[in-house]
Amino acid sequence: MAEKKVSNAEIASTLFEIADLLELKGVAFKPRAYRSAAQTIEALGEDITDIAERGELEEIAGVGESIAGKIRTVIDQGNLPYLDRLREDMPEGVRELMELEGIGPKKALFLHRKLGISGIDDLEVAAKKEKVRELEGFATTSEQHILDAIEVWKERHERFLLGYILHDAEAIERKLREHDAVKKACLAGSIRRRRETVGDADILVATDEPETVSHFFCSLPEARRVVMEGPKRCTIVVARNLHVDLRVIEEEQFGAALQYFTGSKAHNITLRKRALDHDWKLSEYGLATRDGGDIVAREHEEEIYEALGLAFIPPELRENRGEIEAAEEGTLPALIEYGDLWGDLHAHTKWSDGAHSVREMAEAARDRGWEYLIISDHSGGLAIAHGLSEGDIRTQGKEIEKVNRELEDITVLQGIEANVDKDGTIDVKKSILRDLDFVVGSVHSGFKMTEKEMTERVVTAIHQDHLNMIGHPTGRLIQKREPYALDLDAVFEEAASVGVLLEINAFPTRLDLSDIHCRRAHDAGVMLGISTDAHDTDHLRFLDLGVAVARRGWLEAGDVINTRSLDELRAWLKQ
Repeated sequence: MAEKKVSNAEIASTLFEIADLLELKGVAFKPRAYRSAAQTIEALGEDITDIAERGELEEIAGVGESIAGKIRTVIDQGNLPYLDRLREDMPEGVRELMELEGIGPKKALFLHRKLGISGIDDLEVAAKKEKVRELEGFATTSEQHILDAIEVWKERHERFLLGYILHDAEAIERKLREHDAVKKACLAGSIRRRRETVGDADILVATDEPETVSHFFCSLPEARRVVMEGPKRCTIVVARNLHVDLRVIEEEQFGAALQYFTGSKAHNITLRKRALDHDWKLSEYGLATRDGGDIVAREHEEEIYEALGLAFIPPELRENRGEIEAAEEGTLPALIEYGDLWGDLHAHTKWSDGAHSVREMAEAARDRGWEYLIISDHSGGLAIAHGLSEGDIRTQGKEIEKVNRELEDITVLQGIEANVDKDGTIDVKKSILRDLDFVVGSVHSGFKMTEKEMTERVVTAIHQDHLNMIGHPTGRLIQKREPYALDLDAVFEEAASVGVLLEINAFPTRLDLSDIHCRRAHDAGVMLGISTDAHDTDHLRFLDLGVAVARRGWLEAGDVINTRSLDELRAWLKQ
């Protein structure tokens, strides 16, 4: 075994690269298998090296004997000769081009051969010189789309998806908190505010033994590289090239430092102006008189806000979007809490493109203390996801009935994630829909429609019989695909008028609706539903990401349908 554990992210990255290179070679079927395994491993809540040590790699969904063997090689040797051979067969930089939205294998090779492009930097230069539009099959609009995709790519390489780094960051925070020499430890920065993407991870600790704690931090098995080690500040690099900064704070200043380093910058600037109005100054060292003679507050965050005449502002709201004014007026919402949800509205199983059975998903939901789980597998129109036929839906219903008879303390409801066709209709017959407990309607294709066309499509779907919720309403994939053109105000108005839910899809790449859109939807009278869109038992942990989005969107428990018990949910659905 390597001295430092190979991370899940590194294994996933290896498999993703194999998939891309095989696709470039024109190999059929295998790329999808490697990509599916990579996606599962990327979202695992357990270190893959621990799974390998137990000899259980092939129990991971999508990991067969061949892929498991390659994973073991990477873990044992730190590299993979098979991947090296694939790389040798490919022109330099072509795979990098495939990281851009809209650039597949054929287009990447075409650009390389016609323009001699060997990477994204070369492509950007060519596009800005208007060389791309001269190629067969390209135009001015194609060239602009490439430049837009490059900007998205640049942003992606500077920030990380919250859902994929939060687990690791919290694990490091937990190890520090449990150390005997640490009095307090807390994540700060954009992670604590639960922004959908983060640049790095900040952790504050209070201790009387800074050298001991700093050495412990830099010696963590998660550390791939130590950038800086000192008694007051350390930086390590962990999986995904995420930089984790440790700051050692005096205990009596911990509250002020936590408030300062949590941010946001805009929130803190407004607070500092407010402090100046009181002839005080606010810094990471505390709230003090302007001459520095007396400390007003510093040990606890709550004391700082109270001294400034404000109610305590939860970290998720600190974005300077009116939270300070609301805290002064006493009108901050009583935010939904992370333990308020009774169940999940949208999860997949082996019946479509999920990795686990109905029973396995139900048991995992029960183990999380939930009262219900709605299985919403894909409908037949989405062939790529092995959507269910009418016969499959009926057979699955019988399986769900059997699971409900056999399991206690959890109820499985049968739903469907139906496709919203271009005309706004649902691709499942009404005679089937009316027998289901829950119907999600989602757009899975035809993203390039005009705003008017897409709005008509979604609004028409909202008015379809038996529809309960619009899934991932804007269609975005964070850092990969922009939302489709949509008049959200019109969608909110229609959803509110007929009582159709809009989803807060908690999958890390979606978080759709976003926090800003949640707030707008709530203000328009829309009821929201938080769902994991889980395709694996481990994905059920993403539900808290949805709660984080809801909190950032100023939502209270009553604004989210699955804060209701099973009986209350059923009563609401019958309305």
